[in-house]
Amino acid sequence: MMVEMVIDSIRASPVNYQRVVILREQATGRVLPIWIGPAEADAIAVKLHQVSLPRPLTHDLLRSVISALGATLKFVVVCDLREDTFFAKLSLQVNGTEIEVDARPSDAMALAVRVEAPIYVDESVLSKAALVMDEETGKLVSAIPESRSPELSEEELKRLSAFRDFINSLDLQDFDDPKGKR
Repeated sequence: MMVEMVIDSIRASPVNYQRVVILREQATGRVLPIWIGPAEADAIAVKLHQVSLPRPLTHDLLRSVISALGATLKFVVVCDLREDTFFAKLSLQVNGTEIEVDARPSDAMALAVRVEAPIYVDESVLSKAALVMDEETGKLVSAIPESRSPELSEEELKRLSAFRDFINSLDLQDFDDPKGKR
């Protein structure tokens, strides 16, 4: 099952300036943080903040190529999480046929914001890595208690725990600020 998400914000770690995009599920408030590169973070932020640039970025070029070939981007989906790496696919419509193309999630999202295509995350990915805000502490915690995550190995739980520690180190005081207008 695919769950529609929106880009809530893009954050940077004050320690190493690593970027993380925060996807939020509207219905439940679950969030999915995904580490991304600085170029992709900038490409997403430029479009979200409607910054005008004198020359097109790579994702603008890709949008133009897809359009010139008579295709449309229907949606993107973060479809898998293996060994700390997220995987995504583009769903393109070409001459009445749907074509899936592998992509990095950051590139898929940068393209999706340019054409206003929906961003989905497979429920299996959310079950492994989604977080929710603990109302008492204000910290992000696993959406599914570790004891109830049988599909995750002990090693995967340790890696996700380190990821949660990183996310908790971010300044999330303005977490409800839409689209990272910070």
